[in-house]
Amino acid sequence: MCLAVPGKILDIEGDDPITRTGRVSFGGIVKQINFAFTPEAKVGDYVMVHVGFALSTVDEDEAMQVFDYLKQMDELAELESEAVK
Repeated sequence: MCLAVPGKILDIEGDDPITRTGRVSFGGIVKQINFAFTPEAKVGDYVMVHVGFALSTVDEDEAMQVFDYLKQMDELAELESEAVK
């Protein structure tokens, strides 16, 4: 099953909308993410991420609700095994 996971943008690098990337925190697990689909995203925003791409921005309440559901379903093991160091 494929899911988008919510995360908070920590930083963004680059000006080109296609290659713009940055670090996103998923409850303490940090990964490098591409923001090509979310040109409006900025540091501090929450985004829904799937296969390394931020697909949409969401408000903090929605992000926390989805993250809690994933914790309850024990669907976060994949993130933990691939954490950026």
